[in-house]
Amino acid sequence: MEFSAKQIAAFIQGEIIGDENATVHTFAKIEEGVPGAISFLSNPKYTPFIYDTKASIILVNRDFTPEHNLTTTLIKVDNAYESLAKLLTLYEASKPKKQGIDPLAFVAPSAKVGERVYIGAFAYVGENAFIGDDTQIYPHTYVGDGVKIGDRCLLYPGVNIYHDCRVGNECVIHSGAVIGADGFGFAPTPEGYEKIPQIGIVVLEDKVDIGANTCVDRATMGATIVRQGAKIDNLVQIAHNDEIGAHTVMAAQVGIAGSTKVGEWCMFGGQVGIAGHIKIGDHVNLGAQSGVPSSIPAHRDLIGSPPTDLKTFFKAAVITRKLPDMYKELNDLRKEVETLKQSLLKKQ
Repeated sequence: MEFSAKQIAAFIQGEIIGDENATVHTFAKIEEGVPGAISFLSNPKYTPFIYDTKASIILVNRDFTPEHNLTTTLIKVDNAYESLAKLLTLYEASKPKKQGIDPLAFVAPSAKVGERVYIGAFAYVGENAFIGDDTQIYPHTYVGDGVKIGDRCLLYPGVNIYHDCRVGNECVIHSGAVIGADGFGFAPTPEGYEKIPQIGIVVLEDKVDIGANTCVDRATMGATIVRQGAKIDNLVQIAHNDEIGAHTVMAAQVGIAGSTKVGEWCMFGGQVGIAGHIKIGDHVNLGAQSGVPSSIPAHRDLIGSPPTDLKTFFKAAVITRKLPDMYKELNDLRKEVETLKQSLLKKQ
């Protein structure tokens, strides 16, 4: 499909600088722009590319003022990155979607399947499962007995959703993700560790994204809950009975131990580790590789293990780099002090 600058500006409420009839049919990074492509500029580091790019239309923030002549059409918006996301969503929604149940899929007789659903080859839908309207289930995906999946969800190949779990509307679950595996519960006995049955479920609320090879474990009792709008990256571990607040985002390899409650609108960098049975407040931002042993109040920006405020952490990092020199200086001072002591003793 092809869109003009005028149509795009109307959709994202932008201001056109240049040719309102310029048309695009694809997307490209600004440094790789080609005629017929739309790109964006939000990071100042990429500003030099705007003067050479071949892209037909560039989204820029309203405060952008070019320092040189441009050969492309600009659309000024409040937030270029956010506007690009809207356009990409529109583009994705315009693609034709598969429908129908492949003859090689298995759908249990007691399962209920909504309208315009796609179930790919070798997918499995268990007894008493429910699949909402417009949901797409790609090949080799397992939907266990009693699972309920809402409308307009997308399950990529190789997703596994264990029995009785709940998935809301407009959720995306990527390949290899496991929703509802047993929580890590074992009781020590003289003979070894005895497994504690995990009889709870997992609940993913609306508009939750789960990355590839991420695991959300079922609760021992009750539910492990990921609240609406949360975005979970690849290779993340969410343990039994955790609760992840609405619109919280986690980068790859985050690990959260059991029975921990994470607040709303939190941001966790890669490889953050969080202990169990604690509470993380709303709007807490944790830098990559932070280790969290205890609860954190709301509205904190922290990094490190244990986490500390950013200013203190970076001051300490500067000092850490100087430790070898400081250690050598300390030894030199010790030698000087010892020499002075020996000199004084001789004089006595």
